[in-house]
Amino acid sequence: MHIVGILLAAGRGERFGGAKLLADVQGEPLLNHTIRSLLDGGVGRVVVVVPPVSAMMVPLLADARVKTAVNPDPERGMFSSIQAGASGAVGDLLLILPGDMPFVRPATIAALLEAAQETGLAVSPRHQGRRGHPLALPGRLRAAILAGKADSTLSAVLAADGIARIDIDVDDPGILKDIDTKDDIGQ
Repeated sequence: MHIVGILLAAGRGERFGGAKLLADVQGEPLLNHTIRSLLDGGVGRVVVVVPPVSAMMVPLLADARVKTAVNPDPERGMFSSIQAGASGAVGDLLLILPGDMPFVRPATIAALLEAAQETGLAVSPRHQGRRGHPLALPGRLRAAILAGKADSTLSAVLAADGIARIDIDVDDPGILKDIDTKDDIGQ
C-alpha cells in the first residue's frame, strides 16, 4: 500500500513570532520531529507544503522520501495547503498533519493507518474524548480535494463525498498539542 503524508507548513507562525517550524525542539528543528513521526509511523512519502518564499533548512527535507510543494496563496487558509499537497500526493492513503505538531507519536500514525486500511474510511485520533490530528483519508478523495472550491474546507469535501469519519482512541496527548507560541514548546 502506498501511503503519502501531507505536512502543512505554509503558515506564517505569527503568534510564535515567525520561523516557528525551525524552532529548536530537543536539539533539532520542530519540523524535523513532525516529518520523522510520519516516516517512523509508516508513511512512505511526505509532501511538505511550504509558502512561495521559503528558506527552511531542515535536515529531513533532504531525505529522498520527502518532497516539497508550494502553496502559491497560503492566505486562502489551510484547505489551500491541503490542495497544494494533494497535487503531489498520489497514494492509497493520505495522511494530513499540520507541521507544527511535533509531538504526535509514530505509534499513533501507525494505528491511524491500520484503521484506515481496514475500514476504508476517514480516521482521526481521539485522546481523552478530544479529536486531534492527523487525519487519514482514502486516496480516492484526492480528486475531490483538488476539485474543491477556493473557499471550501476539507470537512465540506468529506461531507460532499459522503465518506464516513471515525475516531480511534489513542494514548497520545501529542495529537492535541500544536505549537502556537514559544511557551508551547516546553509544555
